[in-house]
Amino acid sequence: MEVRDLVRGTVDWSDMEAVARELADRTGRDAVRVTFLEADNWLSTPCVVDEEWFVKVISPQNSLVHALFTTGRNLGAVTSGRGGFFDHVGSPVEMAERELDATERMREIGVNAPEPVEAFEVDGLGVLVLEFLDDFRTFEDLDTEETRDLAPDLFANLRKLHDDGLAHGDLRGENVLVRGGEVFFIDATSVRESGLADARAYDLACALATLEPDLGSATVVALARSAYSLDGLLDALEFLDFVNVRPDHDFDAERLKGEIEKVAA
Repeated sequence: MEVRDLVRGTVDWSDMEAVARELADRTGRDAVRVTFLEADNWLSTPCVVDEEWFVKVISPQNSLVHALFTTGRNLGAVTSGRGGFFDHVGSPVEMAERELDATERMREIGVNAPEPVEAFEVDGLGVLVLEFLDDFRTFEDLDTEETRDLAPDLFANLRKLHDDGLAHGDLRGENVLVRGGEVFFIDATSVRESGLADARAYDLACALATLEPDLGSATVVALARSAYSLDGLLDALEFLDFVNVRPDHDFDAERLKGEIEKVAA
């Protein structure tokens, strides 16, 4: 068994059957068809139900891992000279409710995200139900030309999120979908209200780190300048070393920092 599978844990089949029965009851169906997804996700068991809904099943173990991740990320933020801003929620159903709320708020301000359906609890498991977006690709799946064409939309939507008092908290290639030529955000996490300014700078640092390997430092900084001020880029610079130690980002932090400093000069 891989370490990721061990840490994430598995949901017993009897518990998944209980979730499926609850979904069927809530939708007035005799039964539902559940298809499990091979997703790189530590914090839930993701599945598709009746090719209509994307469902995350969140276990107590997932909640514990989230708490550990939150502590580690807050320590990383402190090493960047800022206070910790990631927020942990206390139970699986609260995790589901927080993501449902974040998805609703994104859509309310005009940022593309899957349509939120509901969040509920079944036998101690949190269950999040969202619209299933078929025929999508992630930013990781795009070629360089497509990434270059869609990067301004990514930065514009991120700026829209930030201007409305929100932050994503976990921006990376697999959490930005492309469908029908439009950018969608998924998997927003919880951040503390008191740390929103730092969380936004961290979001921008993550966006720069996501795009830099494909587009290069000069291009990605120029594209970011279409949506963010120089001060915003300098704030993001402070988080690049922290982002660089995360296993889900692989980019040239020194070159990216040098490019921002060159623009600032």
